[in-house]
Amino acid sequence: MNSLDLPDSPEKTRVVVAMSGGVDSSVVAGLLKREGYDVVGVTLQLYDHGTATHRAGSCCAGQDVADARRVAETIGVPHYVLDYEERFRKSVIDPFAASYVAGETPIPCVSCNQTVKFADLLATARELGAAALATGHYIRSRGNGHHRALYRPVDADRDQSYFLFATTQAQIDYLRFPLGGMSKPEVRAAAGAMGLAIAAKADSQDICFVPQGKYSDIIAKLRPAAATPGDIVHIDGRVLGRHEGILRYTIGQRRGIGVASGEPLYVVHLDAGRARVVVGPREALETHRISLRDVNWLGDEPLSAIPPAGLELSARVRSARPPRPARLYHGAAGTTVEFAEGESGVAPGQACVLYENDGDNARVLGGGFIDRSERGKDAEAMLAKLTSEPALPMS
Repeated sequence: MNSLDLPDSPEKTRVVVAMSGGVDSSVVAGLLKREGYDVVGVTLQLYDHGTATHRAGSCCAGQDVADARRVAETIGVPHYVLDYEERFRKSVIDPFAASYVAGETPIPCVSCNQTVKFADLLATARELGAAALATGHYIRSRGNGHHRALYRPVDADRDQSYFLFATTQAQIDYLRFPLGGMSKPEVRAAAGAMGLAIAAKADSQDICFVPQGKYSDIIAKLRPAAATPGDIVHIDGRVLGRHEGILRYTIGQRRGIGVASGEPLYVVHLDAGRARVVVGPREALETHRISLRDVNWLGDEPLSAIPPAGLELSARVRSARPPRPARLYHGAAGTTVEFAEGESGVAPGQACVLYENDGDNARVLGGGFIDRSERGKDAEAMLAKLTSEPALPMS
């Protein structure tokens, strides 16, 4: 047995490393090479357009491909660049735009892992005769019976389990995450010790193909018709102003709404069908129950074994938030999560990731995409009325 829990010794084991051109994946390649593995570096060119390819924090394009190649030369491993731009556009960018136009808050990093990285690249790794595909994600995996299970990493500040909940069991069994037991400072120190020129390189951003984080710019470019003006409506029915497209708003947004009011207002709902942005007080954001779609369950027992009384666990609705106590229900009506305390800023399209508990080393039990959220009774009643009646005129 070796450090990657593979049957053969390192010198007899080929491992493909997904090298994005960043510090993390570069260190993975260096560490495995040092341990004696037959390392093959593979970089995916996912997009090659616009200012995103040159800004700090991008990945898988432009300078990053060159950085990955330079690292491979430094540590002495073969390196290949695969042009996945068309696959990335069809599997990640186009669905991202469609979801945003529909008033959702999509997470393209999850889609990228689901399709391009852990499906297409994983298949390529197998074709190359690799025993495993290793990545620079901060998450841990270890043996669990005949399979492997996912756990939150040692460095909670770098925890990427939120973006990996959709990884299937078969993929988890083949994947390895060498950085799960390291902190980011340790990784940067290792990069420096290896003499890697990218040791101080900026971390990649969550949405790599969106320059300066301006989602609306790329959506307007991909879906010009999506920038449809409409009303900004208070949850009580009053029309407060106009907007230039719901794509410029997200659930929970407080700043830049574009209306003046005597009370703090937040975006509480995006009505794509009527091109309306619904705003209201903070309490209108509080969510107690959500319905999930496309659930990926990684527990030892099937979802169907969850008792009618539900299963106590922890749930996480945003990557920057810690898991919160919740209860999972599954039945003929679908899969729902009920929070012990209210959550705010919950939007359709976001991921809800499920954990064994709320501890730093908790096991990842899977998750799903939020299909619908349920607020308090008053907010639900007002939203129901709004979506069935036209908005009131400006006052």
